[in-house]
Amino acid sequence: MLTGKVALVTGASRGIGAEIAKTLAKEGAFVIVNYNGSKEKAEAVAAEINACKKAEDDGVNGAVTCQCDVADFTACGEMIKELISSYGHIDILVNNAGITRDGLLMKMSEDDFDAVIDTNLKGAFHTIRHLSRYLLKQRSGKIINISSVSGVIGNAGQANYSASKAGIIGLTKSVARELAPRGITCNAIAPGFIETDMTDVIPEKAKEQLMGQIPLQRAGKPSDIAETAAFLASDKAAYITGQVISVDGGMNM
Repeated sequence: MLTGKVALVTGASRGIGAEIAKTLAKEGAFVIVNYNGSKEKAEAVAAEINACKKAEDDGVNGAVTCQCDVADFTACGEMIKELISSYGHIDILVNNAGITRDGLLMKMSEDDFDAVIDTNLKGAFHTIRHLSRYLLKQRSGKIINISSVSGVIGNAGQANYSASKAGIIGLTKSVARELAPRGITCNAIAPGFIETDMTDVIPEKAKEQLMGQIPLQRAGKPSDIAETAAFLASDKAAYITGQVISVDGGMNM
């Protein structure tokens, strides 16, 4: 259980991030639902969590929303400072915010490459950088970074996305080594093909090809990732750090 813990989940207005927020709340954490542009969706996630709290559903705590573009270093610093001031502490950070700008390498623009790196990789650095001073004082904390199977094995047409997610893995391992002496863990989850609104737009033929690469022969669900995140955020994973947990049905074997 995560009772008494405060969790910040970035990019939590939909898909995997929303499911992680709901799952952490069900485990007892008070959840901050971060979003950039999807205010209504973020508020809907928080409302669902708070509705469960009112119904006294299995110890659900509560949730609030927080707007911030994680690609903005200064804005991230202000967000963390305000959240600490309001809630006293943040115990769990889930770096889930991410975007795609897919395209073949020879046609990919510099802007498309930079935009993905800025949000997916630098965004994680920004939140960790600004939160780390508070975690070090607490001498505790759980950092969970969402990578991807694309960051492990690469993917044609996703040079920018794969680079950002591979960078997340390197960042995770470095942060884990640096913060471990103060009792802070940092791990990454590498999802495979997960059923979300982002993957719904993939053409059926492409989906069939992807299924052919998955030994379990099915797509994953956001709950598969969320349950893994909840485990890593709990005391059950107290001796796990610097690891990349693949939740991909065997894609990267």
